[in-house]
Amino acid sequence: MNTVQPGHGPAEPITVLLADDHSSVRAGIRLLLETAEGISVVGEAADGEAAIRQAHALRPDVVLMDARMPGTDGIEATRRVVSETTTQVLMLTTFDLDEVVFGALRAGAAGFLLKSAEPADLIEAVRRVSAGDGVVAPAVTRRVLDAFVRQGPPQSPAGPSAGDERLAQLTPREREVLAALDRGLANAQIAAELFITEATVKTHVSSVLAKLHLSSRMQAAVLALENHL
Repeated sequence: MNTVQPGHGPAEPITVLLADDHSSVRAGIRLLLETAEGISVVGEAADGEAAIRQAHALRPDVVLMDARMPGTDGIEATRRVVSETTTQVLMLTTFDLDEVVFGALRAGAAGFLLKSAEPADLIEAVRRVSAGDGVVAPAVTRRVLDAFVRQGPPQSPAGPSAGDERLAQLTPREREVLAALDRGLANAQIAAELFITEATVKTHVSSVLAKLHLSSRMQAAVLALENHL
């Protein structure tokens, strides 16, 4: 496992903002992340509004965002952070299969992780999200897919009828990349599968998101699932 992502050397750690209304949870996550090489916790927030302010002020690489907080909740805070800054949001949740999870997908969260995740998985998730990969806990993936089967997918971020028209703008290679995102593959896995470089994958992912008017890999995966890619 690489301990430092490319572009984040010892003098340039991955910066993280912790947003959770429980101080004990923030303290535990801070303690864990500060033991990891190349990761620095630069701030904390006890509610969504504070998380938005801190994201603007500190410009962290990643916000670890609690899904449920008083006042401005994690979903609205995620939407604001993603739309107003370049910060990636990794949603932490105890996971209830309801509008919270789907709402966060639409808001642009880069991924989901259960609060019960192993410490090594949390550290790896922070690194992957910072590097531009999406991260979804396996249990979350299974439950979300089950929900799609039972009740249908949530409305896509740009409206229920926009999918096919947007997909027509993609090149064949971009459609392959989108299908790979739907399967939850990381950039390195996509590169190996399509016999291209990771840098080329990142270029394709950026192009896909721009053409589809989406803000995250997770939103792209939802759209791909809706359109049976």
